[in-house]
Parts: sequence; C-alpha cells; structure tokens
Amino acid sequence: MLPIDIDAANAAFDDAVTKAQSADEAYLALQTLARTIVGAKLFTVMTVDMEAGLARRAYTSDPENYPASGTKPIRYNDWFDIVHRERRYFVANTIADIAKVFPDYELIDSLGCQSVVNIPVVLRGVLVATVNILDVEGHYTPERVSLIERHISIPAKLACALARS
Repeated sequence: MLPIDIDAANAAFDDAVTKAQSADEAYLALQTLARTIVGAKLFTVMTVDMEAGLARRAYTSDPENYPASGTKPIRYNDWFDIVHRERRYFVANTIADIAKVFPDYELIDSLGCQSVVNIPVVLRGVLVATVNILDVEGHYTPERVSLIERHISIPAKLACALARS
C-alpha cells in the first residue's frame, strides 16, 4: 500500500464538504476521501426506511449498474444483525462471503468487486444509512478497516447529516 497523506485527504474532504450545496456533493466528497484513504472501485450510500422495509440508494459512483434511487428490500440475515442490530461494520473479502448476504453478488463480481465494507451511519441513535465501499478480492485488510474506522466513520456521519438537512 502506498503512503497516504491523511492530513491532505482530510483537508480536501473538509474543503469539499464545506462547499457542498447538495447531497450528491457531500457524498462525492466522502467518496473521494474513501478512495484516497483505502480505495473503492464502487461506492454507494443506502438510506434506511425501516417502516417501509426498504433501503434506497441515495448515492452511487456507478449510476449505470447501481442507479441512485434504486431500492432493495431489507433482508433479515447475518448482515442485518451485524450492521443494523449491532451497528458494526460488515466486512467480506471474497465473493463467496458477499454471496451469502447479497443477492446481487453476480453483478458485484462482474464489476470487479469481490470485497466490501458496509459502514453503519447512526445519527441521533437511529441507523439512517450505510456507506458501502467495494473493491477487489482481499482488499479490505484489517489495516484498511482500521483506517476506515479512524478516518471515514465521522465524515460519513457528516455527509449523511448534510444530505438529510
């Protein structure tokens, strides 16, 4: 892994999010931060509507394959327990592990993504979204997950809060 200038990445995020005039601009700032710090071939943000039982794609780096405004039913599986109930990151580093919880694993694989980190975004005690970063097999090592926890988690909350305001 190449050395990362975390301070420069955070400064660029701060500048971009300060200037953001829309949800897409706030999410783009977060996407750029994630790509700079840990890499992300695919980056999406899914909002959560537990009443309707749906997750809605609020932002995507790949509008052709994963359009914004697309919805998915909330599935009550191991992923749900980890992300929704326990509010922990879900990490999978093989397409086989992704296939266990995501029915669209074939599309994910076809995009060259075989690893994922799903970040639960909790505001005011409520899970409001997940930030989803995907890359090649084995990409999200413990070191990269630690970088996400330390440098992307709080900016994710900020971007989601701005998008909701």
